[in-house]
Amino acid sequence: MAVKKKTSAPAVLSPRALGRATLERQLLLRRAEMPAEEAIRHLVGLQAQNTRPPYFQLLARLAGFDPAELAALMESREAVRIVTLRSTIHTHTADDALTLRPLVQEARDRELRIFRKRLVGVDLDRLRDISREYVEEASRTPKEIRERLLTEWPDADPQALSTAARCLLPLVQVTPRGVWGKSGRVALTTAEHWLARPSGPVPAPDATVLRYLGAFGPASVRDMQSWAGLTRLAEVFDRLRPRLITFRDENGVELFDLPDAPRPDEDTPAPPRFLPEFDNVLLGHADRTRVIPPRFKGRNGVGNQSYGSVLADGFLAALWRLDATRDGAPATVTVQELRPLGPAGRDAVTEEAVALLSVMTRATTDGSGYDIRFASFVDFDG
Repeated sequence: MAVKKKTSAPAVLSPRALGRATLERQLLLRRAEMPAEEAIRHLVGLQAQNTRPPYFQLLARLAGFDPAELAALMESREAVRIVTLRSTIHTHTADDALTLRPLVQEARDRELRIFRKRLVGVDLDRLRDISREYVEEASRTPKEIRERLLTEWPDADPQALSTAARCLLPLVQVTPRGVWGKSGRVALTTAEHWLARPSGPVPAPDATVLRYLGAFGPASVRDMQSWAGLTRLAEVFDRLRPRLITFRDENGVELFDLPDAPRPDEDTPAPPRFLPEFDNVLLGHADRTRVIPPRFKGRNGVGNQSYGSVLADGFLAALWRLDATRDGAPATVTVQELRPLGPAGRDAVTEEAVALLSVMTRATTDGSGYDIRFASFVDFDG
């Protein structure tokens, strides 16, 4: 009689253990000695709905980061701003912009279907061709694109027309938009035109799943689907299962991971980190309790409005706001505690705030040119 081999149940990981693993891979337990381009590639892009957050994301993660490094990548077209994951703007390396956008095109197709009833009589293939020719002739603002399409379809919904162009084409925001220390209106052209090479074919998602786990794992299928804005990834994880290991969270949800990925002890020290609005680590999972305690759910943002977040001991513990130097006044960081940090915690947060100001403003570390304030929620919000 054959003896059935017993298999051990997957280990259960607490939110704290999951958080430490993710912080390690997000370069937030210790700042990495890594070029900015390599970090952007490792992190599979930086959330960039606004222009400044990618710089603050790298400051929190890289030793000796200078905003000029990312600015140079943007100006040399080695990094670009493009709508990809979750149908939101991200800063990606040029290579990723040309491969990830085709991968997540199905999400843009779903978005376009929402507007389809407002595009009756509009030939979408022709709209794509007209839009491509127009933005490759010269970079165009969304308003210019909309007005050009209205000359072809004057009775169509203007917003639906411009949305269709953004969904159908891989449009990048051209510089100086997104360059530190410069300003520029949103002007768009295709990724292929801006980068002078074609997009790749739609890739299999397998490699992106492995990259996601390398930067955000351990994680569930639902976590990755939430991060990418994609659906039907369970079969991909099943296909990759022989190459992965599995765990469970405290609710019994199956989590996947790379066998050799770091999973630090849950008591590993996690220093304070100032994260900008919409930081990767805050949006990388459907279940965000590994970095956001349940009692603080929703406290770091409402709808599309998000606040800067302070991590202390690896979890969201405060909100922050930077008021840059103007009219001779010192640059000010205001910190709103969501839980008491205590004297030692405040000292550590203050030290991190000073380091932030010394790089991102003209403040100096000798005590001049900056002001660190701890405020009540009413003061912060008002």
